Amino acid sequence: MSQPESGAAGASSPDSADAYRQDLLDTAIAMADEARAATLPHFRRLGLDAENKAQTGFDPVTAADHAAEAAMRAVLARRRPDDAVLGEEGGATSGRSGLTWVIDPIDGTRGFLAGTPTWGVLIALSDASGPRFGLIDQPYIGERFLGGLGLSRFEGPHGQASLATRPPRPLSEAILFTTFPEIGTPAERAAFEALAGQVRLTRYGMDCYAYALVAAGQIDLVVEAGLHAHDIHAPIAVITAAGGVVTDWQGGPAHGGGRVIAAANTEIHAAALAWLRSA
Repeated sequence: MSQPESGAAGASSPDSADAYRQDLLDTAIAMADEARAATLPHFRRLGLDAENKAQTGFDPVTAADHAAEAAMRAVLARRRPDDAVLGEEGGATSGRSGLTWVIDPIDGTRGFLAGTPTWGVLIALSDASGPRFGLIDQPYIGERFLGGLGLSRFEGPHGQASLATRPPRPLSEAILFTTFPEIGTPAERAAFEALAGQVRLTRYGMDCYAYALVAAGQIDLVVEAGLHAHDIHAPIAVITAAGGVVTDWQGGPAHGGGRVIAAANTEIHAAALAWLRSA
């Protein structure tokens, strides 16, 4: 990982490298804590309004989205002012460290509006090659998934545990998730349905929580289309650290968004990718 100019001079010893890593981790945790405090007062509040960002369809944004992103950006302004920021609501802010924090204050705003606890806060630390650390946080149920910077960890109301993806199994025994039944274009939906016809169980509507379930070893696959960078940077880091694989539908890098497949292991990734390609 590239190191910012302010930290490069102190990165020559193991102790300074550990301190640098801990600073990055502490910054991410502080951002997640602030986002929890900003989102929870709005969740399941009667009369919560949402603006529609989409020219067609429904792409909502709420006061909670704006408050959470502002709170996370404030943490970065205090702790890491030389880092760049890419946020869903606030756009891109340049930096000079070579590092970018990619944040989604509420991934799953539709679920947030509906009162379901499947939305989450996404925080990633990336460099020019892609995500290096990710955090998926679900404030309402108090679960947090971290991956990268030497970590692969779950924290929740019942304690902590290491994250590890599922071992290989036949596609016919796999569990597959996607957020929307009407995934992407007609061609993308046809490809997804071809794959769905090969697995044991297909479920819908989990937003970023589905990616957390891959990292936690609960499910095998997430397949989606039409994603943005802020949707996928954090899941890539968390799943990869837990032993999984995240690519686009051609097997290439997925951190630009678009069509994404997240898999528990290389074997089931290859099997699922073959169906998406053939369709």
